[in-house]
Amino acid sequence: MTESNEATPHEGTMPEWEKRFRAPRVSLPDWAEDAPHRSLFVSNATGTYELYAWDRDTGAQRQVTDRPNGTTDGVLSPDGEWIWWFDDKDGDEFGIWRRQPFTADADGGTGTGTGDEGGSGNRGESGGRGGSAGSDAPAAPGLAPSYPAGLALGRDGRTAIVGRSTDEDGSTIYVSRTGEDPVEVYRHRESAGVGDLSHDGTLIAVEHTEHGDAMHSALRVLRIDGSTVSELDDTKGGTAELGLEVLGFAPVAGDTRLLVGHQRRGRWEPMVWDVLSGEETDLELASRLDGDLSAEWYPDGSALLVVNSFEARSELWRFDLAARRLERVPTPKGSVSGATARPDGSVEYLWSSSAEAPVVRSTSGEVVLDPPGMKAPRSVPVEDVWVTGPGGRIHALVQRPAGASGPLPTVFDIHGGPTWHDSDSFAAGPAAWVDHGYMVIRVNYRGSTGYGREWTDALKHRVGLIELEDIAAVREWAVSSGSADPDRLILTGGSWGGYLTLLGLGTQPDAWALGIAAVPVADYVTAYHDEMEALKAMDRTLLGGTPEEVPERFEASSPLTYVDAVKAPVYISAGVNDPRCPIRQVENYVARLAARDADHEVYRYDAGHGSLVVDERIKQVRLELDFAERHLGG
Repeated sequence: MTESNEATPHEGTMPEWEKRFRAPRVSLPDWAEDAPHRSLFVSNATGTYELYAWDRDTGAQRQVTDRPNGTTDGVLSPDGEWIWWFDDKDGDEFGIWRRQPFTADADGGTGTGTGDEGGSGNRGESGGRGGSAGSDAPAAPGLAPSYPAGLALGRDGRTAIVGRSTDEDGSTIYVSRTGEDPVEVYRHRESAGVGDLSHDGTLIAVEHTEHGDAMHSALRVLRIDGSTVSELDDTKGGTAELGLEVLGFAPVAGDTRLLVGHQRRGRWEPMVWDVLSGEETDLELASRLDGDLSAEWYPDGSALLVVNSFEARSELWRFDLAARRLERVPTPKGSVSGATARPDGSVEYLWSSSAEAPVVRSTSGEVVLDPPGMKAPRSVPVEDVWVTGPGGRIHALVQRPAGASGPLPTVFDIHGGPTWHDSDSFAAGPAAWVDHGYMVIRVNYRGSTGYGREWTDALKHRVGLIELEDIAAVREWAVSSGSADPDRLILTGGSWGGYLTLLGLGTQPDAWALGIAAVPVADYVTAYHDEMEALKAMDRTLLGGTPEEVPERFEASSPLTYVDAVKAPVYISAGVNDPRCPIRQVENYVARLAARDADHEVYRYDAGHGSLVVDERIKQVRLELDFAERHLGG
């Protein structure tokens, strides 16, 4: 792992932007359905994002995993006895599931830690550490390494439904039971994954794309022996293919209701599907709430906790299924990035805004987890801007340095995905640019989620070029309004945002003074051949085929096609183990820049699609800020 050679500065001399990265953070705690006092969460308390176990009754917390490049994929068994975690190699996302007891010394293992007294949820010092590949046994013996494709654990403590993806086998799903060989119950070349396992452990919900459209899944429910119970497919028979997603089986014994997300009215909303009778219950929430809607069950199955995402912000609601009554769950203005209903009826949620750092709160009025140590400094609030573009109104989020007036040096920070969206939530990266005097603009271009199905599905065939049309429209607003300095415009982003950065530098060479691309797609054809299978399926959907079938589309959408037109200095960072934007295609692009002595710098680090190590992330941001300073001045 590549780390900064600089010693960590004392908090008193540390710049504000760096404190935002170093301040301890926690995820929303997951909790065991049959042992709700036992929870699992992710934290960067040690400087690397790892899994932590928390016994709410005693307040005891301990670090579960301890790996050089971090661990964030973990699942707590319903009985609260076992923690499953995914073991890959240095961020390559290819590996196996391992497990350890919730109480680590139950089998003479790694020891326990002690939290603060009274069960307040404040983090204490970490105790003995486990989770190395050598100390935790494989959780599903007999299954070879793969990319993960969903995991559901049974209440009996011995059954697991394991989804896998490999280039050789496509998508497979296995039933794994302790002491028995795993049994395959599903196989297909196209992308598929485990959605959920019913409360009694007899029914498996599967999301699949056997029809070939990786952006719109259909559903199949299997018995534990692999036989089909029922199907739900919205990709056929209409004028447009519509997607479905598994939101979860009812958490009640003998209940065969499955909560499903659908797009039948042009945006995501939930419905209830009885997988045995076939009855579908339309909740009609879209007539009451704007934006995309997702939901999960309250623990007794009588109500739903609804997350309403609309125009880059989100709210929570409680929907009583019997009375069909919708009630607001109070949250501050901003973004809820996760929420769960507890057995006592309270709701815990992870909230933040552009100005305020994430915090896990409860509707009971308390902060659920408040890690000790430095607190992340505030940043500036976000401003909403709507710009008319070629495909409709474009939503942009703008942050300006406090008290600054234009025209300002401006960073267009482009989100990844592409099926994602920027929101009014805390982000240390954009805040670092603001601290250094830059205005930051984030654009929810066509292809982004959160603005209806048509906006997301507009991203077909002219991939990359469509998004850049929207970014260009917002750029024109920023310059013509006097907000942005046209001679000091930086185009930057990570993953798909890094791809759009390199593509934009080549197709709009006079628009940008500088480009900074992190883990980008740079050579689309080589990226397709080297990337993980699930992303191959996505690219076939976006572009309408393989590079051999539609070579002209891959050529038109590849940054490598336009590399000789790039005028601006380019900075690229890439993980050498990245399975999503593999390193070989980045090297092809860099070689073309070098061949014509184009101004560029490359930073390679020993991880995958980004880093879970705080020092490494800070080093990367520092290098980006320095690159901008050297080329654009203060």
